[in-house]
Amino acid sequence: MLTAALAHTNAADAHGRWPAPQRPDLARAVVVARTHYHGLQMAQLAARQWASGGTPEGVEVLGLVLVTDAPGKLPRPLREFAHLVSGGFPRVWEIPWFEEIRCGAPPAPQHPAYRRIEKDLSRVVSGGIPHA
Repeated sequence: MLTAALAHTNAADAHGRWPAPQRPDLARAVVVARTHYHGLQMAQLAARQWASGGTPEGVEVLGLVLVTDAPGKLPRPLREFAHLVSGGFPRVWEIPWFEEIRCGAPPAPQHPAYRRIEKDLSRVVSGGIPHA
């Protein structure tokens, strides 16, 4: 979903695995997770793996993208869990609820949320945003 929105970049979906870097300076990753309990658990696991050195050598995690899993406000326990998990990443972006994504349509790459992520990632990669 995020890869489709950023199709004009060199983004690629790693299908739940860490990237296998050809060169250490190209091993950048963004973890993407739905905001339901299981998605947040998987993001927490990824943060722990990265923090403990359990990722391939040279992998740099740029941040976490939280994709809203349902319309409406996130229930308090999930908001609190998302806040906790977010602390394990250098930066966090949020994608709002899109009914069309749920139905299988590609996301609208011109949406401000995608544009913000694209702009921030471009600045991070070029050295314009320091690590948190």
